[in-house]
Amino acid sequence: MVSLELSVPNISCEHCVRTISREVGALAGVKNVSADVDTKRVTVEFAPPATEEQIRALLVEIGYPPAEG
Repeated sequence: MVSLELSVPNISCEHCVRTISREVGALAGVKNVSADVDTKRVTVEFAPPATEEQIRALLVEIGYPPAEG
């Protein structure tokens, strides 16, 4: 299993956290998603068939693009 931590500047409230958790959590292979309003960070634990690229693309699609770098 892989753990991915991303900075997501658009997280501003608990609604954002719930949306990210629901949408990313629905991807096949995603085991756990946690998002934090205060740190604006998202941590995703996943295994195949999920990929880092797929998770990043979904975050962009739902309006929470991860910061570069």
